[in-house]
Amino acid sequence: MTIITGDKAEDSELGSTARQKPRPSYAQILQSSSIIGGAQGVNYVVGMVRTKLVAMLLGPSGVGLVGLYVSVTSLVSTISGLGIATSSVRDLAQAQSSGDANQLAIATKVLRRACWFTGFLGWAATVALAYPLSRWTFGSGERATALALLGITILLTALTSSEKSLLQGTRRIGHLACANVISAMASTLIAAGLYYWLGESGIIPVLITTAAASLGILWWFTRQIALLPIRMTLQDTWRRSKSLLRLGLAFMWAGLLSAAVSLVIPALIVRNLGLEASGIYQAAWGISGVFAGFILTAMGTDFYPRLAAVANDDKHVNRLVNEQTEIGVLLALPGLLATLSFSPFLISIFYSTRFAAGAELLPWFVLGVFGQVISWPMGYSLIAKGASRWYLLTESSANLFRLAGSILLLKWLGLWGVSLAFAILYAEHTLLMFWVCQHQTGFCWSAPVLKLLLLSGGLILLVFLLQEWPGGNTGTFLGSTATVGACVFCARGLCARLGADHRVSKALRRLPLVGHILVPGVR
Repeated sequence: MTIITGDKAEDSELGSTARQKPRPSYAQILQSSSIIGGAQGVNYVVGMVRTKLVAMLLGPSGVGLVGLYVSVTSLVSTISGLGIATSSVRDLAQAQSSGDANQLAIATKVLRRACWFTGFLGWAATVALAYPLSRWTFGSGERATALALLGITILLTALTSSEKSLLQGTRRIGHLACANVISAMASTLIAAGLYYWLGESGIIPVLITTAAASLGILWWFTRQIALLPIRMTLQDTWRRSKSLLRLGLAFMWAGLLSAAVSLVIPALIVRNLGLEASGIYQAAWGISGVFAGFILTAMGTDFYPRLAAVANDDKHVNRLVNEQTEIGVLLALPGLLATLSFSPFLISIFYSTRFAAGAELLPWFVLGVFGQVISWPMGYSLIAKGASRWYLLTESSANLFRLAGSILLLKWLGLWGVSLAFAILYAEHTLLMFWVCQHQTGFCWSAPVLKLLLLSGGLILLVFLLQEWPGGNTGTFLGSTATVGACVFCARGLCARLGADHRVSKALRRLPLVGHILVPGVR
């Protein structure tokens, strides 16, 4: 039996092949990480260009107005969406892996109908609440009409989410990455043209047009998926949608709680230490996740549906979690060490010397990000198995712990305490996730993973301590040396797991002078 993925068919481990030893997924993890990471990089550059153009054409007041409109509609969209688009990825992935075309068509129709409903619900809510939302956001009701018009973007966003989930659930990762890049470029061109023509009056047309363009681009990709024509009554749709709601509401709550905590912490910093301190915090926070961000995004885009496809096989789930942890750590380690070693320079490059105090916060944020790389694969196993209560419990506890820790340590230690709270959070959260996954699936880190975690954790702690070296640039030099060593170690680790015949191993082998060092067994 074969599973049709984005670009090719893969051997299934179901049916007659279920007795064979599963193949390691290292190559798949690396491929998806590189695809999603590359698309993220392009989107980041395009986003910077768009931000620059909008700033030049609209000025600070226009940029602020766009931000407020987007914040309001995003909040309504998150609530009205009920998390259905994200939770449906699980059903789509399981239908795809089963090879049952009828089940895939049913899951798709349920998703699309549910998103039409939540989209119209969000639009109606925006129209009904336009006046109070305007007063709450802008201090008057003069923007109520504009917010009511923007309600259509909530419908368009809901429909866009359904098409994204379909691509993700059927693991067409290449198509999803292409759609995201094309959408970013199209949005930039549309925004530049309309803002140049209409100025600040073009904000509403831009937001609506770019939302429609994103939906059209995604639809062009999803229409290439062959789906059986089926008929479903509204009663059947509702019955199947209820199963999506259980996990979806957990997603919605976790998203709202995370957004609330992310809003409250900077507000607390402003209240206690001033606006400048908040800017320093935001600068350090933004840089800390740059190198690991594409790995974490790839987990949600590709790892989640792959895990959902085998959710009923605990041994298979645990093997995939271990393999994802290995590749995630090997890919993230050099970037995290580089961030630790060059934190003052990174702050100056991305921002300015006025943000230099952020270099004291950055190392603690890096420790927390390392915890994310370790704990997130375990978290996705809960989502894949539909353990909505455990997911809700772990996410709620993490956000509340971070908020409580930030409040307490901000008062005791000042701004540095907020970054320390994040590091402590992910030390606690990693242990909690390990305990929960042991309870749910009998999970345990394999011997190679434990060895890798101890070694990489030791390196990060060493470079972290080197930043306190009293000899000026001595710590930076030693940290950069450790970073280079980690690059060699991680390259060797990837090649050993991918095999000598993989194209990455072959490419590294051809490098002059260092090829035999990077690829194990090559002389």
